[in-house]
Amino acid sequence: QVQLVESGGGLVQAGGSLRLSCAASGRIRNIDVQGWYRQAPGKQRELVATVTTRGSTKYADSVKGRFTISRDNAKTTVYLQMNSLKPEDTGVYYCLAEILVGPVEQVLRREFWGQGTQVTVSS
Repeated sequence: QVQLVESGGGLVQAGGSLRLSCAASGRIRNIDVQGWYRQAPGKQRELVATVTTRGSTKYADSVKGRFTISRDNAKTTVYLQMNSLKPEDTGVYYCLAEILVGPVEQVLRREFWGQGTQVTVSS
C-alpha cells in the first residue's frame, strides 16, 4: 500500500508561482509512475503531469512551459513547480502514485491518490 500526503496549495495572484509537494510512504519501492491531476468545479479530473521511474515526463498541453514535475531519487516525494499561473489553473490538485505488484508474469498496476490540495489563482 502507498499513502500520499499533499501540501503546497493556496491562493495566488495570476502570474505568480506555487510548488506542490506529495510525500509518499508505504510500498514506495514498487512505485513506477507518479503524477498530478487536477479537477475544477463542474469539470472532470484531468492529467497535469507525470514522471516515470526512468525520469521521462509528460505534460498537458495547457501547462507546457509553465509547470515542471520532478521527484527525488528515493521516490518519496514528487513536486509540481507551477509558474506563470493563470485563473484557469484553479482547481483541486491530486497526487497520483502507480505501483507494480505481483510476480513478473502477472504484474498488476494499482493507483493510489492523495487527498487533494486546493489551488486558487485570482485575476
